[in-house]
Amino acid sequence: MTIRTESSGPVLTITIDRPEARNALSRQMSDQLVAAWERLRHDPGLRVAVITGAGDQAFCAGADLKEVSAFYSAMTPVERRERGEREPGLGGITRNLDPGKPVIAAINGHCLAGGLEIALACDLRIASEQATFGLPEVKRGIIPGAGGTQRLPRLIPPGLALELLLTGAPVDADTALRWGLVNRVTPTADLLTTAQAIARQIAENAPLAVQAVRAAVHHGAQLPLADALRLEQFYAEPVRATDDAREGIRAFAEKRPPRFEGR
Repeated sequence: MTIRTESSGPVLTITIDRPEARNALSRQMSDQLVAAWERLRHDPGLRVAVITGAGDQAFCAGADLKEVSAFYSAMTPVERRERGEREPGLGGITRNLDPGKPVIAAINGHCLAGGLEIALACDLRIASEQATFGLPEVKRGIIPGAGGTQRLPRLIPPGLALELLLTGAPVDADTALRWGLVNRVTPTADLLTTAQAIARQIAENAPLAVQAVRAAVHHGAQLPLADALRLEQFYAEPVRATDDAREGIRAFAEKRPPRFEGR
């Protein structure tokens, strides 16, 4: 069981590689994902990440339930809460760790429980035709505890989010697309190449501008409009003064592709 990473220019591809267990995450694998997100955040040569699951059966089925059971048995609620406030969440990005750069989920099969919560923590979601999505925690006597109850109603209409959360029933890729849960659906064979093509398209843009747009959207989403517009200027003004902004204007005037260096 492992997390594989591979970089191709500015794009980092992260693969959850435990297909025999539907890519369920062990504690060790979650720690490896934290390391991958830290690498994305701090490596200036990396601009976008794609995360997917090995095989064609599952993106990720969430946390390893045997480890979850042991975790709940070994610690009191107060100890778990204190530990959770300090540590990154499931898969690294569901709580307390923001990679600061765009992340695309390439969803190749079952995307359930914590697996869906990881996908919800990504910026874009591309699904294969055979993908399924669900938060079945209520069927197991628990609730989604890695952002599912909070991110899902912010992404799709609350009534649809509650249908997923309260029934625990899965939906197929076409339904997920219609609801706005995913950006697009592709044939399974084209999934990773499609996600990586979108990643490269993002990576061609000025990285500081891309990061500022992402931050402005995420941080402004829950603010009143007037406050959100002020926040937008907080991100926009420094970007206008960058070398990349000047390069973008020059390249447009000279009718050539810009050469952005992230400064």
